[in-house]
Amino acid sequence: MAAFDWHLLLTVDWPEIGGATVDTLTMLGVSLLFTVLLGLPLGVLLYISAPGQLRARPRFYAVLSFWVNVLRSLPFVILLIVLIPFTLLLVGTSIGVAGAIVPLVLGAIPFFARLVENVLREVDRGVIEASQAMGARLPQIVLKVLLPEALPGLIGATTVTAVALVSYTAMSGVIGGGGLGDLAVRYGYQRFQTEVMIVTVLLLLLLVQLLQGLGDALVRRCRFD
Repeated sequence: MAAFDWHLLLTVDWPEIGGATVDTLTMLGVSLLFTVLLGLPLGVLLYISAPGQLRARPRFYAVLSFWVNVLRSLPFVILLIVLIPFTLLLVGTSIGVAGAIVPLVLGAIPFFARLVENVLREVDRGVIEASQAMGARLPQIVLKVLLPEALPGLIGATTVTAVALVSYTAMSGVIGGGGLGDLAVRYGYQRFQTEVMIVTVLLLLLLVQLLQGLGDALVRRCRFD
């Protein structure tokens, strides 16, 4: 096996790498925002409707939990392809940054919602019962007790989801989703430019480390404040 010539890194089109990095960060930021906005209420709904919880609805929970599990178990590459007609209808394109955001969000929402549900289950039941004894209503319990108490765990869940979204953005390159994943597929794989593949992989690894480090720092700050 021939050794890789590291001097080839000097031939990499760095402006294109920079543009792909911006596209990846755009996809990550927008998809993470919508995932949290839509997945957090879904996770809360799963928690409060579960048997033995604040507003237990066993049948409703069973149906909702089933569909969350179905969407979570669907491989993201398949989801990318299945959602092409819906993505075209919603944003007018199934490729590029805009075309990748829709499947990114729909793929991450059930994942994040289940994490939220698990985090909320860790909240001390006594705190919730105390707020109920003081006459707090369900919205007050959720907004003023449940979510603040679970904040470190929710930040951790958001970090895990962000890291997962990084890998999802890379996979979206299979259908021309833009970003570093698309660059790796078009140049690193299809054109056998190993140097491009190495650079994209290193950048994705660096992004994951930065996200994990930031998330861990925020969790520590919340726990010790």
